[in-house]
Amino acid sequence: MEKQLISILVAEDDEDDRLLIKEAFEDIRIRNKIDFVNDGVELLEFLRREGDFASEKENALPGLILLDLNMPRMDGREALAIIKKDPKLKLIPVIALTTSKAQEDILKTYETGVSSFITKPVNYDDLSKIVKTLKSYWIEIVSLPIS
Repeated sequence: MEKQLISILVAEDDEDDRLLIKEAFEDIRIRNKIDFVNDGVELLEFLRREGDFASEKENALPGLILLDLNMPRMDGREALAIIKKDPKLKLIPVIALTTSKAQEDILKTYETGVSSFITKPVNYDDLSKIVKTLKSYWIEIVSLPIS
């Protein structure tokens, strides 16, 4: 039996990083639907199907979230805390994909419920390796709850 394709939501405010992530997903041939939001406010609106994302009501929630911690309006730390307290959202695995290497961020995000913490690489080849690993583990190996 073939696994159901989950959708992936990427919360990233940097346009260049979004383009690199999108390119890496395409190069690795990830067939999953990928959506992007710019900050924590948009992330929660997307997940709750509010505002500009009300038309998404018929679609399933994402099966995986890639979350930058440093974003405007609402950062990833605050958004993660809200997601993990929400009974409808708390089971979605969240992977912190951020420039931070701070032990405080690593500890705090794991305490809050992040599934993995990955420091963003500085070059495309390393990003591509990370995306390949994400595909292998989170898409091909792990069984995720379907919402």
